[in-house]
Amino acid sequence: MPPRAIAVRIFMTCWLVYSLHFASNIVREIYPALSLGDHFSFRVDEYAHMHPDLFETNGYGWHIGNNPGASMVAAIPYALARPVIDPIVVAVQNRRAESGEAAPPGYESPWPMAREFYAEAWRRGLDVKLGLAAFVIQALSMAPSSALGVVLMFYLLRFVQRSDRTALWLSLLYAFGTPVFFRTGFLNHNMMLGHIALAGFFLLWNPEDRLRWSTRFRYLLAGLAGGTAVLFDYSGVIFLLALFCYGLVNRYPAGGAVGAVRSGAWYVVGSLGPILLLWFYQWRSFGHPFFPGQHWMPPVEWIELGYQGYGWPQLELLWMLAFDYRFGLFVVAPVLLLALAYPLFERGTGRRIPVPELAFLLGTFVALWVFFSGSNYTRLQFNTGIRYMAPILPFLFLPASALLVRMHRRAVVFVALLSLTISWPLAMYRDVESGYGILNPILRTFIGGFQLPVLNTISQLPGMFGQFFPHGVSPLPLFLLVGVLLWIIWTSRLAGAAVPADSSRHSG
Repeated sequence: MPPRAIAVRIFMTCWLVYSLHFASNIVREIYPALSLGDHFSFRVDEYAHMHPDLFETNGYGWHIGNNPGASMVAAIPYALARPVIDPIVVAVQNRRAESGEAAPPGYESPWPMAREFYAEAWRRGLDVKLGLAAFVIQALSMAPSSALGVVLMFYLLRFVQRSDRTALWLSLLYAFGTPVFFRTGFLNHNMMLGHIALAGFFLLWNPEDRLRWSTRFRYLLAGLAGGTAVLFDYSGVIFLLALFCYGLVNRYPAGGAVGAVRSGAWYVVGSLGPILLLWFYQWRSFGHPFFPGQHWMPPVEWIELGYQGYGWPQLELLWMLAFDYRFGLFVVAPVLLLALAYPLFERGTGRRIPVPELAFLLGTFVALWVFFSGSNYTRLQFNTGIRYMAPILPFLFLPASALLVRMHRRAVVFVALLSLTISWPLAMYRDVESGYGILNPILRTFIGGFQLPVLNTISQLPGMFGQFFPHGVSPLPLFLLVGVLLWIIWTSRLAGAAVPADSSRHSG
């Protein structure tokens, strides 16, 4: 089967499954997306006090402290969906006015802040709008962006593994056996950032010269990816600099010092657009182009340490980022530990990942790890699950997969099942705060059965839908429907036949 046909199937599979696991979390990045889609403005005054990360700056109104990249992307599908969303919102508000409803219906969430948020959103007439907008944004921007990231992983794995079949199964393991699954449940700038940076790496590496584009064009696009990573979050500076340094090293053997400098210059040119856009956003939103939004953020927990909560690296935070039972990188994705062991088991000229690329992958991980060990807000991940280290997932999965395929088949099956046993319950139940950390969603899955986040939310609204589902909403019909669609995708003649046994070796 042609690699493109496999890639299309991977994309459609991931898009469907990710959208099915939509979580109705209203994160801070949604508010600027709505303002951009409604008014083409960064100001979120109409949502004041709806989220703890929204704050007011004298003379500039209400904004979020985070970079706007994810909100800008999310604003596109929301704006396109407004002709459908707006009439529904108006109809619901008219029905409530006619019925004389004056108080919000009960919301039986176990979390007090969630109950308070829903009540306030209902009083402002925003509950339906926020819910529909969150779904549109997740299904039409977040889910497809992660699906594209998995497709990109497939193409990189084709080179690393020298096998289409192996690359296919490993890319699906990456999609559903790592926290990519969990973080794609709602709009998440960290995961988007990681896949954007991965695209920059692919452009610079260009394994086996698969891309026929000119060196200048590839470096220009890679710079665009690096700059966009910063537009999404200031941790993207790590990837911007890492890609720049790797690009110089990668270009030096063929172009010498002059060629490396010229290519590096094109990388810098490519990065300027997104960075200038970020500075424009900061100027329009806060009155100064160069200070981050966090500079104006009002006092919150841990903000008194360092500069607005960011200081020197701390050993305690290094350990928490890696091994905390609620959000540690190697706890929620133990398969990634293989990435650290890979250099010990594969050496010499026949290694699957060349030395410069391996140094970039592991070096970027260390740099990001140390960077966030200085952020005291790391301690707040107990109620969100893995967050700050999410961008590094694709960079560690590549060397991890290279070692995984060297292991005995039974060990590979065990690692894959362990990864899925952690990842899927986390995407379904999403609760790592209470009790046992990541064991909490796993235990709830084995004891309470399968679930989908949005169906769980619906069942907790007795005043609206819950009376129809007194025992909860079963996800099995939706699982069956998506299962049929996936069967069609992987067997339909439109997409090509199933992956044949003799196509495991990819051709040029």
